[in-house]
Amino acid sequence: MSTPTYTVIGAITTRAARPVWMLEELGLPYEHVGAKPHEEPVTRHYPSGKVPVLLVGDEAITDSTAIIQYLADKHGKFTHPAGTLERARQDGLTHCILDEFDAVLWTAARHSFILPEDKRVPEVKESLRWEFTRNQASFVKRMGQSPYLAGDELTVPDILLAHCMIWARAAKFDITEPVLADYMARIRQRPGFQRTFKR
Repeated sequence: MSTPTYTVIGAITTRAARPVWMLEELGLPYEHVGAKPHEEPVTRHYPSGKVPVLLVGDEAITDSTAIIQYLADKHGKFTHPAGTLERARQDGLTHCILDEFDAVLWTAARHSFILPEDKRVPEVKESLRWEFTRNQASFVKRMGQSPYLAGDELTVPDILLAHCMIWARAAKFDITEPVLADYMARIRQRPGFQRTFKR
């Protein structure tokens, strides 16, 4: 069966980095359209204007987590098989990262530049920084001794966590746990990571 034609829509400075990185790890050909949120290449496929969008032929898939899990499942790499305990643990890590890191950073972004000015509450960011620090301390207790979150190989939650840590630095949210700093140093050595973020 032939490999589908993939197109990732979304600037690399957004969550679109996640599917680009997954495709780089998979070694698959793809096109990248570096559109910003709400630009026409995005809204043509997703009226809300959010990025990323993955085109699989003529079909559009939205939400970065759904996209990277689809790619991992489709190609049988960087994921544990559905219906296994290993996959349940992997999915638990995925949802924890989305709840405790992605959601905190997204709320900070909304109150920095996304919401209309009269709806922003800049003061909330200090509370979010406190929460982000607390969540790091909790999360590292789940990481274990393996080089990656769900074992000896990179999986979907690794892409999510590493991207959140990059996002955190850009948003001036400190990485306060040495375990996470060491983890990021390891992740940055991956050729797929380097090809993605040199963009």
